[in-house]
Amino acid sequence: MSIRPSLPSRIHGCLLGGALADALGNTVGSSTLQQAGRYSGSADPADFAVPAAAWFSDETQLCLYSVDGLLEALRWANDGVPADETACVWLAYLRWLRTQGVPLPESAPHPPEQWLDRQAVMQHRADPDEACLTGLASGDMGSQARPVNPQARGAGAVVRSAPFGLLPYVGAETVFKLSRDTAALTHGHPSAVYSAAALSLIVHHLVHDGGRLAEAAGAAMAHLEADASAEPEVLRMLADVRDLAAGEPLSPEQLTAEFGAGASAVEVLAIGLYSALAAEALGDEMVGGQTAGNETRGSAMSDDDPGQRFRRGIAVAINHDGQSDAAGSIAGNLLGARYGDQVVPSAWLEALQGREVIYTLADSLVDATFGP
Repeated sequence: MSIRPSLPSRIHGCLLGGALADALGNTVGSSTLQQAGRYSGSADPADFAVPAAAWFSDETQLCLYSVDGLLEALRWANDGVPADETACVWLAYLRWLRTQGVPLPESAPHPPEQWLDRQAVMQHRADPDEACLTGLASGDMGSQARPVNPQARGAGAVVRSAPFGLLPYVGAETVFKLSRDTAALTHGHPSAVYSAAALSLIVHHLVHDGGRLAEAAGAAMAHLEADASAEPEVLRMLADVRDLAAGEPLSPEQLTAEFGAGASAVEVLAIGLYSALAAEALGDEMVGGQTAGNETRGSAMSDDDPGQRFRRGIAVAINHDGQSDAAGSIAGNLLGARYGDQVVPSAWLEALQGREVIYTLADSLVDATFGP
């Protein structure tokens, strides 16, 4: 019988899993990770030759700045002072912008440098999302009513939203609103805003309800369906992903044909969510170490081996002709939140640059919510 992970384990797993998969996907995207072969239904994730040094990209940088902004709001709240969570996250993103070598306009606040800004891994520039740069460099705090980039629908909005689902003691509606508001700081298109909300809601249901990923995705979909303004494109994607993940595994070529190359937030969410759901569904078909009649799905796996599910899900997410880092980070966030930090392979983590920064922020988030 598998052990239900604690909330601190899920927080660590979500952040570490996302960063690790982002780093591996980033390396695949730059063609420096040598793989034994393209992933198919029967390939072994152990075939990946993990590099000696894997650097995560702007996806994880912004995700960690989301955490840092939340920590600022939590510190104010713990001192009895109400704070605007969205404004705190915006100020954190402005600090990220400075680490990318972009000067802040005079019209924008100039938040003081903090510990996270001084970490070398946060100053590493890896082709950051253009809408994130232009939206923050405008100096305006975008909102859903007045977005600074009303047509921006790229992945930069969704890859940083998982931490909003990690907050304890808040309801799904609060997570929903916070993730939409923070996405609109740089990306105004409804498909980007609601993709970000979908990811944070799935993470929220995973860490609070403790069920399966498929159930969390269904709960998030129901929440979006109850909102009259929800973007139909996102709802259609969630339904398609749910149905496809329950069927035969898709090849990399089929994955791209179904969901695109991850050029938009909704596409990259689809690839990351599909990869995580397919890994969970694959394990569900294994009983007592024997397959349920489908030998093409790979080696036997049970719910007592979630680490194998994590490795297989990441393999699917990063091995396709699209944004491997962004799709990988989403799959890693979801699988880490689902199974906890014990599923993140220690051998893979050894290659992750800046992992001590992630541990520090994850510990800080746990301490800010549960006490040291």
